[in-house]
Amino acid sequence: MTNNTIQYDDTNASSTGIDRRNLLKMTGAGVAALGAMSMFDIMEARAQDMSNGASNFYTSDKVTLHKVTFKTQYQTSVVGNLYLPKGLDRAAKSPAIIVGHPMGAVKEQSANFYATKMAEQGFVAMSIDLPFWGESEGQSRNLVSPEAYAEAFSAGVDFLGSSDFVDRQNIGAIGVCGSGSFVISAAKIDPRIKAVATVSMYDMGAAFRDALNKSQTVEQRKQFIATAAEQRWAEADGANIQYIGGTTLELTAETDPIQREFYDFYRTPRGEFTPAGVTRETTTKPMLSSSVKFMNFYPFNDIETISPRPMLFISGDQAHSKEFSQDAYNRASEPKELVWVKGAGHVDLYDRVDLIPFDKLKGFFDQHLA
Repeated sequence: MTNNTIQYDDTNASSTGIDRRNLLKMTGAGVAALGAMSMFDIMEARAQDMSNGASNFYTSDKVTLHKVTFKTQYQTSVVGNLYLPKGLDRAAKSPAIIVGHPMGAVKEQSANFYATKMAEQGFVAMSIDLPFWGESEGQSRNLVSPEAYAEAFSAGVDFLGSSDFVDRQNIGAIGVCGSGSFVISAAKIDPRIKAVATVSMYDMGAAFRDALNKSQTVEQRKQFIATAAEQRWAEADGANIQYIGGTTLELTAETDPIQREFYDFYRTPRGEFTPAGVTRETTTKPMLSSSVKFMNFYPFNDIETISPRPMLFISGDQAHSKEFSQDAYNRASEPKELVWVKGAGHVDLYDRVDLIPFDKLKGFFDQHLA
């Protein structure tokens, strides 16, 4: 492909860690002054923004849903939701797509939505809970393990490719937010993933090492690593697990704009989902002592070796995370494509039907999954 940087225009678009809150406070975006807010303003901000067709819990009468469980190479179980187009010819071999959720989320947050939409368009599609999250196995809960996350995508390929109605030569993947970096990590060493699309991608390694816009110093990084190491000592001595920021539980006058964006999805009926056995206080929040594993995570190193398999990067042109999609695109080899959704922020592309370029996703996978 040539001339592959595309701007996807919707003039009605709205845009509104370490501890993700503290991580983002280190960035230029995170420290933007909001000014004093009245209590009325704060209460107004708590109401979920359902504009642009926000529909995280979307269901469709055009697909059937099947709960599935399969094993990784570590012999741990991954749980997924398999969406099949109604009327699927099970005697034929169909292309399939695996969908991964944002970091700290579960499949019910964005991944189910994308899988349902892709199944509506004729693909076998499966959303998964990453290991240590949601219904998938793994102890301790909310543990950070980029290798295990990437393995879940390859295990999903094993599962789908063993199905009678799936063409194992035509399996692709979509990674939303942090899963964008995990699926790239998987694709680099698993050529069975034939086409990769990322949406609102976060490079979780760079985000933890450097923060947004490379605003974290090496000394700050070392301080965080030391804190996590001390917490590991504490847990070895029997202390309770500690979790880092994730999405804030309450808004205040000091809450930064990026946290407000996440809050609107994860802490309101728009996208809030608390799996059985999990408390609201720990959803989206990874273990402090394990989060340093992201410091050793470099998903974009050797990204060019995925070629000639195609890659599609989709990001809002107002997204605080857009640097990661741009970086991955710059490093990747052809065929590749970068789509900017005009006016969209990071979380907008989790669930806003009127903003997400599903036609682009469909065209990409129609072309590259025979």
